[in-house]
Amino acid sequence: MNVTSITYFIFLGFPTHLEVQILMLVLLSAIYTVTITGNCLIIFITWVDITLHTPMYFFLRVLSFLEICYTSVTLPQMLYNLLTEDKSISFSSCAVQMYFILFLGTVECFLLASMSYDRYTAICLPLHYTVFMSREICIQLTLASWLCGILIPLMNTSWAFSLPYCGPNEINHFFCDFPPVLKLACADTTLNEVVMLVSSLLITLIPFVFILASYTCILGTILRMPSSTKRQKVFSTCSSHLILVILFYGTASFMYLQPKSNYSLKRDKIISLFYTVLTPMLNPIIYSLRNTDVRMALRKILKRKILF
Repeated sequence: MNVTSITYFIFLGFPTHLEVQILMLVLLSAIYTVTITGNCLIIFITWVDITLHTPMYFFLRVLSFLEICYTSVTLPQMLYNLLTEDKSISFSSCAVQMYFILFLGTVECFLLASMSYDRYTAICLPLHYTVFMSREICIQLTLASWLCGILIPLMNTSWAFSLPYCGPNEINHFFCDFPPVLKLACADTTLNEVVMLVSSLLITLIPFVFILASYTCILGTILRMPSSTKRQKVFSTCSSHLILVILFYGTASFMYLQPKSNYSLKRDKIISLFYTVLTPMLNPIIYSLRNTDVRMALRKILKRKILF
């Protein structure tokens, strides 16, 4: 029988000193502004410039939209909690927030795998690229990523919030992440943790193995190229994606694939902030600084605006 008696949770992760709260508020506001502006700029540039209407930039537009959604799940609530004395979130809002964190994180895992397939096809199978990466296939890969994101976390979230929560209601975190919320349940959560671990393995390991296999083939193809200039040019098209893969998978895997005995609340709060707040901000920075096509497209758009 569900004996949940609490109607809201209180976040304990925020600093208690006013000066530190103000500093954190300013910092997170700046990060949120940069994240939204940067990812919107990437979407705009790759949409306006016709030369960037390729599968690679199609996936980049989807990724930028995803990063906007991802950071908007946690940061507005965090900013509200910092701006006011109210550090609470309703029981239902907490469930929704947790679901969307897991949902969007799952989509990103599969989307990064789709992007690696695009790079593999472009570099290892260039003669078949237009066939293997047609617009229809790009849309199908994207829809499959979003469908996996919608369905896979649904069971974990609904099951976690069907457990009895009879107190305490204090989450030692900045938002409703799975491990700290589950610690508050007034029931044995071993099975929930096992199911979450298995689903996390499926979500992270399968796409990661696919990405690893793709880049192994890509590396082999690059090393066989006779020209060092061509090798460098080809590798530069993959480096931005590779950096994002390392950042996202490194932090997310550390968070959800570690055994319960290694769980450290203080350490994991910092790591979860990194992959939910900093990684979405770094996406446009990495692609704009390291991608020649995006920089050239931005220059063309700025020149047009200045001339007209």
